[in-house]
Amino acid sequence: MKQPFKKLSLYLETSFWNFIYADDAPEKRDATRRLLKEIKEGCYDIFVSEHVLAEISRTPDLKKRTLLEDSVRELNPTLLPANREVEELTAAYVRANFVSAKASTDLAHIAYASAYQCDVVVSWNLKHIVRLKTKVAVNGINKQLGYREVEIVVPEEVIGYGA
Repeated sequence: MKQPFKKLSLYLETSFWNFIYADDAPEKRDATRRLLKEIKEGCYDIFVSEHVLAEISRTPDLKKRTLLEDSVRELNPTLLPANREVEELTAAYVRANFVSAKASTDLAHIAYASAYQCDVVVSWNLKHIVRLKTKVAVNGINKQLGYREVEIVVPEEVIGYGA
């Protein structure tokens, strides 16, 4: 029996896409592909930002870049455009100094998800994004600025929710 849960909106950060083809990390690759299967079945609404597309376009390996671009095209996520709100929220996260300033693009991913009211950021970036310090800081700032909390998780935590 299908659970009566809300259909989640997922912001798929760049590392999610990269792990579809991560043959050097088979457990993460397989978890990513299981979530990908559920996405293809229509279990979730999916979103990316211009940052995701830009990062993919800078993939040095042409074959991998083509695979990533094809995957994005196939899933056809809703593209969230840059705007002042995202820039200001990113700046608020950067000012809070809970990750290095070099990680501002990582924080921008979270800002897109927050500004556009996505339920979940899905990422394999354990250094800057999927970590307790980031989750607590982001959701504290979101609350102060009138945004709702956003879940920040690895793909394994989403698998089965919408099935």
